[in-house]
Amino acid sequence: MSVHKSVGHDSALKQACGTARYLDDIPEPKALLHMYIAMSGHAHAEIKSLDLTDVRAARGVACVLTADDIPGHNDVSPFGGDDPLFAEGLVEYVGQPIFAIAATSRELAIRAAKLAKIEYAPLPALTTIAQARNAGLTIENAKTIIKGDAPAAIKSAPHRLEGQFEMGGQDHFYLEGMIAMALPLEDGDVHIYSSTQNPTEIQHLVAHVLGKTQKDVTVEVRRMGGGFGGKETQPAIMAAACAIAATKTGQAVKCRLDRDDDMKMTGKRHDFIYDYDCGYDEDGRISGLDIKLESRCGRSKDLSGPINDRAMFHADNCYDLPTAKITSHRYKTHTVSNTAFRGFGGPQGMIGIEKIIEDIAFTLDKDPLDVRLINAYGDGKSNETPYGQIVKDAVVTEILAELAETSDYRGRRAAIRDFNAGSKILKKGIAITPVKFGISFTKTFLNQAGALVHVYADGSVHLNHGGTEMGQGLFIKVAQVVAEEFKIPLSHIKISATRTDKVPNTSATAASSGSDLNGMAALNAARKIKLRLMNHAAKKWGCAETDISFNDGQISGNGRSMSFADLSLSAYQARIQLSATGFYKTPKIRYNPVTLMGSPFYYYAYGAAVSEVIIDTLTGENKVTRVDILHDCGQSLNPAIDMGQIEGGFVQGMGWLTTEELVFDKAGHLKTHAPSTYKIPTIGDRPDIMNIQIWDKGRNREETIYRSKAVGEPPFMLANSVYCALTDAVCASTDYKSRATLNAPCTPEEILRAATELRRV
Repeated sequence: MSVHKSVGHDSALKQACGTARYLDDIPEPKALLHMYIAMSGHAHAEIKSLDLTDVRAARGVACVLTADDIPGHNDVSPFGGDDPLFAEGLVEYVGQPIFAIAATSRELAIRAAKLAKIEYAPLPALTTIAQARNAGLTIENAKTIIKGDAPAAIKSAPHRLEGQFEMGGQDHFYLEGMIAMALPLEDGDVHIYSSTQNPTEIQHLVAHVLGKTQKDVTVEVRRMGGGFGGKETQPAIMAAACAIAATKTGQAVKCRLDRDDDMKMTGKRHDFIYDYDCGYDEDGRISGLDIKLESRCGRSKDLSGPINDRAMFHADNCYDLPTAKITSHRYKTHTVSNTAFRGFGGPQGMIGIEKIIEDIAFTLDKDPLDVRLINAYGDGKSNETPYGQIVKDAVVTEILAELAETSDYRGRRAAIRDFNAGSKILKKGIAITPVKFGISFTKTFLNQAGALVHVYADGSVHLNHGGTEMGQGLFIKVAQVVAEEFKIPLSHIKISATRTDKVPNTSATAASSGSDLNGMAALNAARKIKLRLMNHAAKKWGCAETDISFNDGQISGNGRSMSFADLSLSAYQARIQLSATGFYKTPKIRYNPVTLMGSPFYYYAYGAAVSEVIIDTLTGENKVTRVDILHDCGQSLNPAIDMGQIEGGFVQGMGWLTTEELVFDKAGHLKTHAPSTYKIPTIGDRPDIMNIQIWDKGRNREETIYRSKAVGEPPFMLANSVYCALTDAVCASTDYKSRATLNAPCTPEEILRAATELRRV
């Protein structure tokens, strides 16, 4: 079989050897111009005057663009209509594009930008959630999900717990920064190379800015050096600016942001303030939960609406809440518009209830695992989420129990308490946390995909679909699906770049749905061709189509057989079409986007992790020493690729919760805008012991591609166990007499603060 088999990433060897071609590796066209985008240095100010005379006259400058030079609409927003390509009279975040320069070299463009004369009239800058809340500044109205009467249930509960904590944002820090190149074509058309997760949206927005139709714009992307959601909407800035300059000059134009400019100009993960009020009984069973989520969205809507919706959808995580009230506030601030990031709001919604479970266990002197199990979806529960979807495959208790046994969680927990009793300075902590992550776009119409498959007369296959490859292994998985359908070797299939002129109207490669959607679309296309080949073979050999079989590159029937290549040639000579388009739309999803009630997800992916940590209570220094993971991939299409996604997702989640700190000053300047000041996890931060297993009982009950489950985003939230383990270690600094509240990221400074405060109690 080609599926359910570990196959190497199609680009792995080329990436290791440095021969994998990224956008900046494409041979540069003759007379290529290089673009620099000049940004605002103010978080909130009126532009009183903008004099670019000296900029236009500078050496090497071929084109200078402002809002006045846009032939179409000055908007590159995904749907809100509130993201101008270039500022007009007002800037609302540090890093907002004001003008762009296309010159014969990037260095000359940067030098010319410094000649601009801009007069600002500074305005008050609101950069924090608290400031925006006090000013009543929002990007959209608050939303609430209500299940039962949570306030009444909390009031009548034997125990009540209230609290608040904060979680910071996160920069995507993709290895390949934002980049685009535009090639002018005949009739004013343009071909765009863009490092984007969403070629169709780039096509739409470039056409929108140029005042053209989508047929006039082609967008192409072979691979990205990472995306993580950051390349879902915001690559439009670079692509649109290059397109305007290319059509104006008749020359190719490339824009490549350096790391500092990229981090200043582009959005991050939303930071949140999380408030909770919880009622529970003597066993730790939650009877009522009232949650308030407040997020910093930045200057525009971008994708903040659906991101905050998903945070609400995941506020229950794995727990059956009899009553719940979940309220979400979405604040506008004078900072860059935050955007999609792996998990898409799920991590921010999910981590809160894990903290609540830990706090309940602490107050009752129970093992948090027991409190998790008693509250988890499963047998004997309603299994209805706060938003009204029934959890039909509640396997989380089984996964938790299995992982607790294989990792010796309970034995290690007891040993850690013994260690802490004898260690004055160093303290250890341990936690086990589960994940239930809904799979589907919460914008229902996005749950569709297309594919294009050609079988050539020599039996080789050309595969194209609407998904994009950002390192996650989507292309190899879809190729495995097609190889399995035709029963031919993977080496016979050519994986090609994603192009809007091959497969139109595609959705972003996001929401962990790339394999689900594009795999099914490719399967649909391959089956159309296969049926034509079966019909041809049946007529050729005088038998029924049901007698025809495909196996190991051979087609057999009625005692006859021939190779796939020979049958393809025979079908071609018989004038049979060997090309087909495929399409797929996710079934069974329906919900009201206003009330947020219904079934927004096709299915759920599950997992659990045990993390063990050690901290220095005098310095706050900390390290994750061991991790055990059991993750449900259904029937994995490619276990090796999925194992890589599980490990990578966990480590990235660990970075969000421990080291990756975004620091803005009061004037709205991002101070952590380079590797020197912003710390992502490195190989030295990877736990020394990391045991990862794909759950061997996994099988998707829904009819997904070969019964597999999505694996891009769910593992990110396994890192919640690190946050809970660090809290456990801090509590050990007072011999578990007091409960710590840690804000994320749990940097050494934050751990030291929490430990110091506990010792003062």
